[in-house]
Amino acid sequence: MEWHSVFASRMGRMKASEIRELLKLLDQPEVISFAGGIPDPALFPAEAFRAAFEKIFATGASAALQYSVSEGHRPLRDWIAGEMGRIGVPCTRENILITSGSQQALDYLGKLLLSPGDTALLGWPTYLGALGAFNAYEPRYDQLTPGGNRGAEAYRQAAEAAGSTVKFAYVSADFANPTGETLSLRERESLLDLAEALDIPLLEDAAYQALRYRGEAIPPILSLDVARSGSIEAARTIYCGSFSKTLSPGLRVGWVCAPQAVIARLVLMKQAADLHSATLNQMAVAEVAQTIYAEHTEMLRDTYATRCAAMLAALTAHMPEGVTWSDPEGGMFVWLTLPRGMDAAELLKQALEQERIAFVPGGAFFADGSGRNTLRLSFSRATPEKIETGMQRLGKVLRAALVAA
Repeated sequence: MEWHSVFASRMGRMKASEIRELLKLLDQPEVISFAGGIPDPALFPAEAFRAAFEKIFATGASAALQYSVSEGHRPLRDWIAGEMGRIGVPCTRENILITSGSQQALDYLGKLLLSPGDTALLGWPTYLGALGAFNAYEPRYDQLTPGGNRGAEAYRQAAEAAGSTVKFAYVSADFANPTGETLSLRERESLLDLAEALDIPLLEDAAYQALRYRGEAIPPILSLDVARSGSIEAARTIYCGSFSKTLSPGLRVGWVCAPQAVIARLVLMKQAADLHSATLNQMAVAEVAQTIYAEHTEMLRDTYATRCAAMLAALTAHMPEGVTWSDPEGGMFVWLTLPRGMDAAELLKQALEQERIAFVPGGAFFADGSGRNTLRLSFSRATPEKIETGMQRLGKVLRAALVAA
């Protein structure tokens, strides 16, 4: 069987994730990896989950092991609705859909909104998982520049020239993956202005929103949208949240918060895909969230803040002239820009061979294939001591590459 001849055309746009491949390096103890943007497993609330699972099996095993409603476990949706209200988005459980991680939410939204050839606006760079999710629906991409000089008419004309229509804008407003950068209040308002002028939805990926280490919190875009429009039902922003960076990535529990008209359509997607997210996992997350979420996320912020500060200090101490980096106020990432002409993918080979250091080359995060002189570093799994050693080694590789060039 010549299998490639029967695959759908969309498969030509789908590629293996560089990050998924680089995660294999975590199993090699001699490698100091800053590649995978994943939580430190030593910080998982394992004892709280053990108690939660024991309670569930003692009092509600039949419900936990049974089919459930596609919208999600009601107590969990109620808790999320309360949490959304706390960050400025008054809503009810009817505005919440539980998904198998926010990655599934991005896939559903791509399926819901994109026809082949439609234009999606997103950053250069942007979250690699979003590109993977949207690519399956064969869109055209255009560069989104929050707060920039490019207006709605320019985006509209570019799409029309390509025989396309702008369908949505996608953004991660807080501590974005991969750059670690945060949109200002002015940039968030500007994005809402643009979405209104184009009459398109705005997809807000908030996977890291709870992990602010310093600076003043800025309202989520959905909060600003609700304040403008008067209610969540009149809003155009769709918020994607996740417990993967706070409680557990392995349980695969995320959510969408949106107007009920959107949730109703996404429920149909859910019913066609997997019926519902794992009931047992949802029940356990609900129990743990209700019990320890506030104190646990405070501990995460304290721990990751120390590691972020250590990485910024080590970069200042060890990077050669011409290398610049972002200054994140939260999240898990620092974004490096190398001197023009350098190739981070080639640098990775040298770093692994010479110093056993791993990172993610930045080119994979650009829809247009640019950004070859950029790279992403994650500080979430490394101690300050390992960060110091790793940045010292990376600086050594960089200086040698600059001399060779």
